[in-house]
Amino acid sequence: MKNPFKVSARHSSMGDRIFDISNYTFMIFLCAIMLYPMLNTLAISLNDATDSIKGGIYLWPREFTFYNYEHVFGEASLVNSFFMSVLRTVLGTAISVFCTAMVAYTISRQEFVLRKFVTIAFILTMYFNGGLIPNFLLMRDLDLIGSFWVYILPGIIGVFNLIVVRSFIEGLPESLMESAKIDGAGDFTTFFKIVLPLSLPVLATVSLFVAVFQWNSWFDVFLFNSSVPELSTLQYELMKILQNSNASMSGKTAADAFANAQASANVVTPTSIRATMTIIASVPIILVYPFVQKYFVKGLTIGGVKG
Repeated sequence: MKNPFKVSARHSSMGDRIFDISNYTFMIFLCAIMLYPMLNTLAISLNDATDSIKGGIYLWPREFTFYNYEHVFGEASLVNSFFMSVLRTVLGTAISVFCTAMVAYTISRQEFVLRKFVTIAFILTMYFNGGLIPNFLLMRDLDLIGSFWVYILPGIIGVFNLIVVRSFIEGLPESLMESAKIDGAGDFTTFFKIVLPLSLPVLATVSLFVAVFQWNSWFDVFLFNSSVPELSTLQYELMKILQNSNASMSGKTAADAFANAQASANVVTPTSIRATMTIIASVPIILVYPFVQKYFVKGLTIGGVKG
């Protein structure tokens, strides 16, 4: 007589194998879908520009070359603009996240009598905006035009980020705050010793949002500091390179591009420049993700314990 437990265990093991195979297949397919656009862009950036016009480039360059990158990095202004982008990203993220956390802690406290008024005042700014010209006049009156701080101060607190951090702080155990008060701790001590360490997961998430915004911003440079080359950022300089490339190629056909290729061994096109710029602008911020990942996992662990 067969043991029913062995049959059940065998069927269970087969089901696990089917699930694992299906899960791995789906995840590989999902990764391929997500990675293909980036790999295709990388292949185009490493391919000869005139050859890219033919199409048919997928995951590997057909005529390998570094000239697209040499052309972009040949701009002398890129070194200073890269440093300026890193500086505004680091300082802008640190100051914004710290100020957002302080305001979020303040409006999360029940004893703060103006918490509802302050919260509504912040939320209203999400729906009502003075417009481009009043904003420019405000920056002018604050003497921020032509200054590095025009990148930092206007967006020092994002309302969406503020609501996210406030909601997280409100979910922290109230007993910790009460214990700190019983021990004689003030609001600053409670904020720095208790709230900040426990809020690292949400602060890391918000930091990533702010860092991506600061790194990709170029319109504020164009609007306020376009006449100050030393304050130009990487994104703005790349945008100018793309505009110059589009202007030089305007009115030209693919046949003209091939004719130029015969006369010159190295040429660039808006497509190749756009792909190269995408890689240059994306890689630095992508490298930040692995360092922030551990805080995401920690946040999920805290959420699981609280549930």
